[in-house]
Amino acid sequence: MAGFKIAYVINSMEGGGAQTPLPRIVQALNAAGAETTVLALTRRNGKALPALTAAGLETVIRERGDKDHLAALRWIDRQARALGAHALFTSLTRATLLGQIVANRMNMPIASWQHNAFLKPWNERLLRWRAGKSDLWVSDSNEVAKLTRDRLAVPADQCLTWPIFAADPDAARAIPWRAGETLRLGSLGRLHPAKGYDLLIEALLLLQRDGWQPPVPIEISIAGTGGDEAELRLAASEVHIADIHFAGFINDPGEFLAGLHLYLQPSRREGFCIAAHEAMQAGLPVIVSDTGEMAITTEPEFGSVVRTGEIDDLARALREMLRDPSSLHSAGAVARETVLRKFSGEAFDSNAQKVVDHLKAALRTRSPN
Repeated sequence: MAGFKIAYVINSMEGGGAQTPLPRIVQALNAAGAETTVLALTRRNGKALPALTAAGLETVIRERGDKDHLAALRWIDRQARALGAHALFTSLTRATLLGQIVANRMNMPIASWQHNAFLKPWNERLLRWRAGKSDLWVSDSNEVAKLTRDRLAVPADQCLTWPIFAADPDAARAIPWRAGETLRLGSLGRLHPAKGYDLLIEALLLLQRDGWQPPVPIEISIAGTGGDEAELRLAASEVHIADIHFAGFINDPGEFLAGLHLYLQPSRREGFCIAAHEAMQAGLPVIVSDTGEMAITTEPEFGSVVRTGEIDDLARALREMLRDPSSLHSAGAVARETVLRKFSGEAFDSNAQKVVDHLKAALRTRSPN
């Protein structure tokens, strides 16, 4: 089907989260035989835009807010018609619910991403009610796929698991720690309770109260922004066994990760968690909580999986992983090999092809509009 056009509707151009892999997703859809245009319902901080622009991908941004749903619905409708779209692809709840209405009005197929392992109760009810309005539900991880089938009651033949990460063998690699250097630990994520940085600080304070001292000086950098920053900074000021820095938003995650020796992701909840997988790709060993895909990917040879929310477990993992800093780099090499094998570019592109093929087949079943 020549000239098959997809309008890819997303919530915003805010950096991080589901927007990080957006250029790679669009490129894969285009390589699979689609012409894809990204439609963003609002700009927010706009930090996702430079990567799309650098990749030469077409993006249309609605310069309005995120609560005016009727106006946003009309905007999607106008843009889809102007593009001559044959199908919609949507990401996250607002874009999905509005996109479903437009797709059904225009008698076109729609595929909908699910990135969230935990939905707000009202959003979950709405999505369950409207689940049959999407032709295909695409999940970013095994856990989210299971949740999508269970909580939205979506039949298995309408579900596709497409891990939202394609490992890049050319990504920057971490440099080994050398004796006499400060050991650098870090994490990427919103300063939000979901990411569990308060748990990390509590674990460090527990080690401190127990009289534990790291074998070498430690620096911890947390890259991200969010409403919890002031509270986290205050709590971190009580930690004396490590220097904790809040690095703000990072434009180049790969460069940030390559400057670390150990990655930490003590999240309370995750879907795929791109940042943890990017850390493994950089050749970093990891400490992660047992939530989302990162807990499935992490193996004992290069990481520690701790029980979610358990400060004692996290403190124990820190103590054990930091016992021999010289062993971290070799463990990270195994992590890198694992994600390169498990999340290859070929597998990523194969899933994009499945999405495009499904949408084309669904379009052929519809009568002309």
